[in-house]
Amino acid sequence: MNELVPGGNLPLPDGPLTLRVPGPFDVSAIVTDTGGKVRGDADFVFYNQPSAPGVRLVGEELTVHPTGLRGGAERVTVIASPADPSAHLGSLPAPTLHVTGAGGRTVARFTPQRPQRETVLLLAELYRRGGVWKLRALGQGYADGLAGVARDFGVDVVEDAAVGSPPVPEQAPGPHDFPPPNAPAPDGFLGLVNAARARAGSPPVSLDARLTAAAHAHAAGMAAHGALATESADGTSVHQRITARGYTFLTVGEHLVSGPRTPAEFVEYCLGDERSRRTLCTPEFTEAGAACVAGGRSGDLYWTALWARPFTAAGLARTAEEVLALTNTERAAAGLAPLAADPRLAAAAQAHSADMVARDFYAHTSPEGREPWDRAAAAGSRHRTVGENIACGQRSPAEVVRGWMNSPGHRANILKPAFTHLGVGFVGGGRAGTYWTQLFGG
Repeated sequence: MNELVPGGNLPLPDGPLTLRVPGPFDVSAIVTDTGGKVRGDADFVFYNQPSAPGVRLVGEELTVHPTGLRGGAERVTVIASPADPSAHLGSLPAPTLHVTGAGGRTVARFTPQRPQRETVLLLAELYRRGGVWKLRALGQGYADGLAGVARDFGVDVVEDAAVGSPPVPEQAPGPHDFPPPNAPAPDGFLGLVNAARARAGSPPVSLDARLTAAAHAHAAGMAAHGALATESADGTSVHQRITARGYTFLTVGEHLVSGPRTPAEFVEYCLGDERSRRTLCTPEFTEAGAACVAGGRSGDLYWTALWARPFTAAGLARTAEEVLALTNTERAAAGLAPLAADPRLAAAAQAHSADMVARDFYAHTSPEGREPWDRAAAAGSRHRTVGENIACGQRSPAEVVRGWMNSPGHRANILKPAFTHLGVGFVGGGRAGTYWTQLFGG
């Protein structure tokens, strides 16, 4: 075990990490980019907002899975504060941070110098350096509570309301809302979108009532909170809103925007950035839904546009075949024999992707401790060597295989000579939107 001192750091093992501060303390976390600021209020994880992509707070345990963090996240700062809001840290025992990895193995422990009048303590930060995640001990105190910490990290603390007060309810549709999902879209919206797609050589999309309903609910949540975010104050992601309305998908994209006043301005904004334009014009999308809601305090319009291709069994089979083909292209480039499709491995891989969505986790080890080789054996596989790659958030087979090849551990599985067979699993839904599994056998 590593006993850290202030400023000390160490590399972290792969996989999820559990952080605890036993005693009369609350634990919080803030997810930030390289500039040290949050992207939105949804990056603040605490007892009234207990989850963000890759971060979940359950009781006194904070679980962080670095590979599951939202795009652009480079740092997770871990915070301790008194469970009793009227107390200061000087009246309590010194908090001790315990960090454990997979299987409960102890990674590190850190006890800072005992605070005095401070009410909040930045205990440690998980940060990425050169592609490796590390832990640094901090021990920096604040005297003005979580609100002061939040403001320093760019979280919008409205007026003087206590951080942790109940979230503002989603407001009713305002005068600038799109119509309800069973009504036609605003004049010109679909025409503007499909004209842009035609110029890019992409087929037109049609409006889907379920996507429109999910878009409206998410836009209303952002308007009520006054900030753009992929998750609402209760931890519901935009992708979970889609599946909650009975829409299952093979691929999905979204635009979350504030400011434009008309559909024309919204589409023009989406075409102004290469990544955003690519989402609007992706050929694979066939259906869309969109909504905008006026913020109660600012009057700004908060827009959500959703783009998707619906799930079909044939589409899932093509997705798996494409992942296998791209994997074998990488193996051929390395002079290796191709992998053969294995229906038993595929069944286990598909079940694991579905399990991660259904039970809201992202890990090789299931909540009850089952490992990839356990799942393979349960599916009837007789392979003596088993390996697994997982990923979440990627929108296409090409993107997910490219991501695996850019990761040393995943690349090693793809290019392992001993592997002879592969099963591919994919499920759309959950917090990240897409969950992928490759299960190798040899």
